[in-house]
Amino acid sequence: MNLNPAIGKEIMKLLLRIKSTMQLSWLPGLLSEITPKALLKVKGEIMIERQIRQLRDAGIPDIYVVVGYKKEMFYYLEEKYDVHIIENPDYTTRNNHSSIYAVRQYLGNTYICSADNYFMENVFDAYVYEPYYSAVYMKGETDEYCLSTNFNGKITHVKIGGANAWCMMGHSYWNREFSQKYVQLLEAAYPLPETRDMYWESLYMQNLDQLTLYIRKYPDGIIREFDNLDELCLFDTSYIPYRDSLKKEISSE
Repeated sequence: MNLNPAIGKEIMKLLLRIKSTMQLSWLPGLLSEITPKALLKVKGEIMIERQIRQLRDAGIPDIYVVVGYKKEMFYYLEEKYDVHIIENPDYTTRNNHSSIYAVRQYLGNTYICSADNYFMENVFDAYVYEPYYSAVYMKGETDEYCLSTNFNGKITHVKIGGANAWCMMGHSYWNREFSQKYVQLLEAAYPLPETRDMYWESLYMQNLDQLTLYIRKYPDGIIREFDNLDELCLFDTSYIPYRDSLKKEISSE
């Protein structure tokens, strides 16, 4: 299988997708009204800046940050890290597929990331053999996107919810062939009103016969998502002093 080089003639670009809906519903007022999740400081590092540095360390030259919610707070990244800021004009009316749509002309050999993921180690490579979606193993019941694969790791089925399964979490890598086909399908689906609430992963799931991704498995704890305040406090104890006051504010709303 041919390599998809990230440097030289075939430049691997990166899309850091700022999620178009605010996911810190558990951090009202004091934090979420001030700071989007990707800009939270975790263990002394702003999450999106940590991810940008990891990408730079891996030799990724072009980074695109798609912004919507509180977009003005991200523009400092242009000067500090020489990234490209792309505004998503549809972030209030459409789901995260609109962020992909906003940068469709830049997609090629491309990492697709959520800027609010926290990677314990650098998961990025300058050279990638095949398109993939990262996955972690979930013990017991889960409502995550559960994966089935064939003998060589090609994803053959995705279902929401399951038990004791490898599940989508973290970043994805698209090669040029995948990107071109995905953009064709996205442009056809975008005008349809029933697609407004669609995740980009949903379009992939509907077209597994045309879109090939392989599973890339990661050990437990390498890829982190902080879905609630308790999870964040367990990882970064500096948030513990704010936990009780924030929970009181939540319960009073």
